[in-house]
Amino acid sequence: MRPILAIFKRELGGYFATPVAYVFIVIFLVLTGVSTFLFGGLFERNQADMLPFFSVHPMLYLFLIPAISMRLWAEERKTGTVELLMTLPVTTMQAVLGKFLAAWAFTGIALALTFPTWITVNYLGNPDNGVILAGYIGSLLMAGAYLAIGSAISALTRNQVIAFVIAVVICGAFILLGYLSSLLNYVGVSAEVADIVGYFGFQNRFNALSKGVLYVRDLLYFASLMVCWLLANAMILDIKKSR
Repeated sequence: MRPILAIFKRELGGYFATPVAYVFIVIFLVLTGVSTFLFGGLFERNQADMLPFFSVHPMLYLFLIPAISMRLWAEERKTGTVELLMTLPVTTMQAVLGKFLAAWAFTGIALALTFPTWITVNYLGNPDNGVILAGYIGSLLMAGAYLAIGSAISALTRNQVIAFVIAVVICGAFILLGYLSSLLNYVGVSAEVADIVGYFGFQNRFNALSKGVLYVRDLLYFASLMVCWLLANAMILDIKKSR
């Protein structure tokens, strides 16, 4: 546990040692604010909830999260520090977890800084804060899934731009699966097939969580995605280390 914590502290501190972290947080807060109040019509809906706020998260994360994850391993490989990291008394999985948890915590900090939206909704009405909390939990879990995918892709290449593009494509595919499920239902494909396709999509899973419905299957979906992609991340690093 100590090696993971040491890497976690090193990585999380590294985010705030440069202006990149602050730029990301500002961009994230501006985009969520504009999307919620301008495009989501939070005031016009006359409903005390945060659905317009959470509904934009899948698309926002599609570009913002890969921007965080692209540097996790690609930068280490480009500068050659990954070899130094692997010579330390830590396992590959411990290094993967330490870096991932730091990036996830950083994303959580950015998400927590959206609290003025929650305050605004509570000031204007009497929302169900349990539903809002479930939405935040779902958003954080979805961000973790995006990060796990991006981290594994970052381990494949030294080029951060390539890591970013591939991560966007893969995460975008998971989002499209939800829309594909609806399309299959529309064109008359059997409901069983459409449900299987939709099962693997981010959108359907997150929509339920953002409405306060905490199904165990949805929580397990995001958790299993993180586990699978982090294991893939460790395997990729081990293969490259053995070459």
